[in-house]
Amino acid sequence: MTDSRKRSAGFLRELIGFIESLLIALFVITLIFTYIIGIVTIQGDSMKNTLLSGERVIMLKTFSPDNGDIVIIRATDAVTLGEDGSPVVKSGLQKIIVKRIIASGGQQIDIDFGSGAVYVDGEKLREDYLALGLTHNDTGAFTEQYPITVPEGYYFVMGDNRPVSKDSRSIDIGLISREEILGRAFIRISPKESFGLIG
Repeated sequence: MTDSRKRSAGFLRELIGFIESLLIALFVITLIFTYIIGIVTIQGDSMKNTLLSGERVIMLKTFSPDNGDIVIIRATDAVTLGEDGSPVVKSGLQKIIVKRIIASGGQQIDIDFGSGAVYVDGEKLREDYLALGLTHNDTGAFTEQYPITVPEGYYFVMGDNRPVSKDSRSIDIGLISREEILGRAFIRISPKESFGLIG
């Protein structure tokens, strides 16, 4: 084999190796973004001052939702409670929203709209993340039903900017099912000066 043929064969092997590595890397990245993480842009002021409109966050898709988690939700259904406490499902907002989990399945939630205090299982929540007002407005989902017990498999969520947030208090959202939770907000990636973990 001549030197030029050897060089051509060597180049071809290197090219094939590079393409294989590139395809493997693309496959791994696709798996990561399909099953593990996603990128979401915050829209609206319902999570202000914790998250601001226009900020971009990485969400974890594989996690177990817990009270206090900030979650990304596909609000396709609006779930309220019947007289017997069972879920009543109707069509919801049909949009992606970002809220904080306040109570989980099996827990009792009560809101004193006069004082703005929120109680879970009889314990008043210490909500240090609320910078723009307490919980004074009831928007119709459970009027005259509080306290309510959240059914298993559902969550009661609220935004951190309570005066403007449309959340589980609203007849248009109500309780959120586990299937509607897309992931947990994990890291703020833009703007770059705000980069960091989301608490």
